[in-house]
Amino acid sequence: MGCLCSRESNPNDYVVEVKKKEEEKKPCKSPVPVIAPLKREEEEEDAAKNGAKAVTELDVDSSEEIVKNRVFERPRNGHRRHSTMDLGRVHENKEAFNRIVSMPHGNKGEIAAAGWPNWLASVSGEAVKGWSPRTADSYEKLNKIGQGTYSTVYKARDRHNNKIVALKKVRFVNMDPESVRFMAREICILRRLDHHPNVMKLEAVASSRVSGSLYLVFEYMEHDFAGLLASPKVKFSEAQIKCLAKQLLCGLEHCHSRGVLHRDIKGSNLLVDSNGVLKIGDFGLANFYGNRQSQPLTSRVVTLWYRAPELLLGSTNYGPAIDLWSVGCLLAESFAGKPIMPGRTEVEQMHKILKLCGSAPESFWKKTKLPHAASFKSQRQYKRRVADTFIKELPSSALALVEILLSIDPEERGTASSALKTEFFTKNPLPCDPSSLPKYPPSKELDAKIRKRESSVKTNPKNNSSSLKSHNQEEESHSNKIAAATNKSSNHMTMEESSGGRGGGGFFFPIEPSRVKNGVVTHSNSAVHPDA
Repeated sequence: MGCLCSRESNPNDYVVEVKKKEEEKKPCKSPVPVIAPLKREEEEEDAAKNGAKAVTELDVDSSEEIVKNRVFERPRNGHRRHSTMDLGRVHENKEAFNRIVSMPHGNKGEIAAAGWPNWLASVSGEAVKGWSPRTADSYEKLNKIGQGTYSTVYKARDRHNNKIVALKKVRFVNMDPESVRFMAREICILRRLDHHPNVMKLEAVASSRVSGSLYLVFEYMEHDFAGLLASPKVKFSEAQIKCLAKQLLCGLEHCHSRGVLHRDIKGSNLLVDSNGVLKIGDFGLANFYGNRQSQPLTSRVVTLWYRAPELLLGSTNYGPAIDLWSVGCLLAESFAGKPIMPGRTEVEQMHKILKLCGSAPESFWKKTKLPHAASFKSQRQYKRRVADTFIKELPSSALALVEILLSIDPEERGTASSALKTEFFTKNPLPCDPSSLPKYPPSKELDAKIRKRESSVKTNPKNNSSSLKSHNQEEESHSNKIAAATNKSSNHMTMEESSGGRGGGGFFFPIEPSRVKNGVVTHSNSAVHPDA
């Protein structure tokens, strides 16, 4: 989709620059491939500026197996920038042919020659640098396991080794460069966070010329935490909750140590495999913070029920504490069996926070100077009621940790590392081993929503057709609702409102930018720059 992907490129075309100066003075005897980019004039001008020499064609008969749809896997040696390229067949049991070439313009030429789409190489080549291609049809889609406004997740099978994987299909708005960069940031973040047992591993990236989509290929996880909590057959013990919470905090500790904020911690983004291992997934809203952040962050992140108060008050300068607030909400929810602050609007959500966690002291307002502080500062004073609310449901050590994580002042929430050292994880019962967690049938939040709808139909058969019709209309009009909300600058509609008031619904919330205008991505009916 989009003009940049609609043009078919010749698989026999490549760009090559000859390094050796002595060869530059001689006519090139050996044929060398030439690329045919979409904007040839611009490429030639760039080459001239960099002193690149024009070279002649190379006969690459055996390269006709290089596919129209390419999948790109991580190299076995890890992510490295390669000064040479190995171009070869992708079929099994066939000997590959190699060409040692030097890439013009550094990364861009190398990435284009590797087989990446020109529109991706020119906009966000850094995200895929060093990865090698594979055929896209080597994955067989089995069934859909997740749905978002601008992405769809499938369970799929790798035809080469029969491994089950998850394919996240990302759709773009007219192949807009800003939309592509938004996606590329997720890839860069996943690569930076690679090799941690509690963070989802990006195994490959697939590009489709036909649909203009990219597929992010992940390891397949049988469950998500939201689906398990919603299952009537699942009841976690204290040791099991400690096990899962410990893994979540270990994953966040790794993210924060690498300068990454997740910005959407919730049950449906916490994946659990059949061995009880929990991994943080969906980094579509994640971003770098600290020295790596060149501009203010957006406050319109995190699903409403798990959103920290400083975000609701409009903060654009925040840190890991927003993720820890979400952990506090989830930890209390794990014991209580239901979301603890299910607000329908941002205003209602803030009031629920104040009623549970108490009003902030005057010192907090003075040092933060948050944009929306005036709307809540003059409200009535609320006493903190966290202990009174959960004293019957949470063990004392869990309650003490929740008290810390749900502090109004983000500086008082501590860090993921400090949370791991609290009595909750050192006092009996200790966290169980992940492998000792019970084996449950695959369960995801999407399954829980389907069960809820089916239960509603059985309870009231007369509403069968109307409920299904209502659901279909809701999903079909979801994008239109969000787009309409972006035009109402005075109406701060939340993700939950635009989706019919469903809070915490992971896959049904927009996890990609809804549109791009003037270099700004509109996400969740707010303007979000790809760098924000």
